[in-house]
Amino acid sequence: MSEWTFLTNHALVLSFLAKNPHSTALEAAQAAGIRERTARTVIADLEAAGYVTKKREGRGNRHSVNLNLPLRDHAYRYVAVGHLLQTLDSHMPKLPRSPILEREGLKPWSRQRHSVAP
Repeated sequence: MSEWTFLTNHALVLSFLAKNPHSTALEAAQAAGIRERTARTVIADLEAAGYVTKKREGRGNRHSVNLNLPLRDHAYRYVAVGHLLQTLDSHMPKLPRSPILEREGLKPWSRQRHSVAP
């Protein structure tokens, strides 16, 4: 039986970059359990979509994560990526309401709206 996880490589790399902005693609790959080439492809995808910006600093790069963008999944477009990262890492600071979500008229995720009956 093959192994599977709840989080995609994109989510794992994004989470790692949010916590380690000066890290390399190799370090992100090792943290996510993927190859460096795959991590570079994931980082390029995240940059192209606007979730990550890369700025050259000295001999390395600094990655900044745009916490206000909504998740790409249509079913969860009302959740800002920052809220997902905050859920994954309880040490992240509390986030304000996302201006993108407000502009779209979307409400943040709430337990009451999405609770499952016992």
